[in-house]
Amino acid sequence: MRRHRNVKIVATLGPASATYDMIRALHEAGADVFRLNMSHGDHEGIREKHRIIRQVEKDLDSPICILADLQGPKLRVGVFANGEEELEPGAAFRLDLDKAEGDAQRVCLPHPEIFAALKPGASLLVNDGKIRLTVTDCGKDHANCEVVVGGTISNRKGVNVPDVELPLAALSDKDRKDLEFVCQLGVDWLALSFVQRPQDVNEARDLADGRAAILSKIEKPSAVTRFNAILAASDGIMVARGDLGVELPVQNVPPIQKRLVRACRAAAKPVIVATQMLESMIESPVPTRAEVSDVATAIYEGADAIMLSAESAAGSYPVEAVTTMDNVAREVENDPTYTQIIEASRIAARTTVADGIVAAAREIAETTDIKAICCFTQSGTTALLTARERPRVPIIAMTSQRGTARRLALSWGVNCVMTPELERFKQAVIIAARAARTQGYATTLDQIVVTAGVPFNVPGTTNILRVAPCQESLIYATDPS
Repeated sequence: MRRHRNVKIVATLGPASATYDMIRALHEAGADVFRLNMSHGDHEGIREKHRIIRQVEKDLDSPICILADLQGPKLRVGVFANGEEELEPGAAFRLDLDKAEGDAQRVCLPHPEIFAALKPGASLLVNDGKIRLTVTDCGKDHANCEVVVGGTISNRKGVNVPDVELPLAALSDKDRKDLEFVCQLGVDWLALSFVQRPQDVNEARDLADGRAAILSKIEKPSAVTRFNAILAASDGIMVARGDLGVELPVQNVPPIQKRLVRACRAAAKPVIVATQMLESMIESPVPTRAEVSDVATAIYEGADAIMLSAESAAGSYPVEAVTTMDNVAREVENDPTYTQIIEASRIAARTTVADGIVAAAREIAETTDIKAICCFTQSGTTALLTARERPRVPIIAMTSQRGTARRLALSWGVNCVMTPELERFKQAVIIAARAARTQGYATTLDQIVVTAGVPFNVPGTTNILRVAPCQESLIYATDPS
């Protein structure tokens, strides 16, 4: 389905969006990628959502990307005898390995690896940072703390440890089982939660064994510190502002978001901005003005995709939330200031033949009356390099690989069209012209830019560019071979 915008929309599926009719409505409203949250639901529920997405894809003849988001090592306190307790500022509170029910003085924290890494002075954040504890002394099985910011603590609330790099792998036993399950299903992307180091990414890549691309969620201070190495090891990035805003001062998040988005663009790797983008639309049919500005900011920064979480998974207005994002994206991208910002932030990266080809394609398209850039790609690399240029004209990615088409649905401005395997460049030009016409990007009176690699069907060989007419008789006339 042709989109009249470049930024992509990721919609999380859940109880509010589990039926064929709703998933189809979300895709038609503008959702390009569906996120399966492995923190919620069982494998059978995930399998059914995957089946429905692929059915919608078939019925609409539109490649759809599926992102499976692994839970990661979630740290939680145990349970309380009364269900909850009120912690007062200045009070003492103990965390330990004792499985007995908790009270106002202590509770179980069943994670010995935390105690092994803690030091006096470290902070512990409970319930999304609403409660803040400072460690006064600790041992291998306990941590005595002072309550700095009090509040209600209840059963199994999450714990964040922002000051300490924990000796935890990004993949728990549950994650490994989930990873194998979704790879067998056939998802396109795997999102890794609580990545701390590039080795976490490498472990997931080894387990995925080429069956899915790897996207790292940046939500811990250690991931920000090691971002360049994590980016190099990853296929894509998610700026997960929820936990990031808990573990870091909230005022640090906007500049980090901007830096990460720019770094991903320079590396030609897609980046998603996520968390609380239209939070009020969980219960309201219209967003706040601040939320609209937040979405617009991510688009102005050049993010590849913006994401809905509970808004589409559990909210009362999932289709309206997607429609709102679509409307904001169209308005922003039609703003002349958007073009100025995007082009001013373009980074010249021309170290390979492919870099030069895609840069030339963009320059030709912007200085002449070209309607689209059609790039033939096997692995998706050429389309990603073209997207990095952020051209003013549409990008049509032509591929014979269904998996490549689906993965590219996450990337800025890329519109995917399936083609048969080709052997000759003239065939490619004809098919590109036909696709540009049938998809509504051009008429027989227009011209397109075509890029490809010769020989065909060999990844990483982009080496040819041609300006071609969209009328097939003219293609034959100018290239009789």
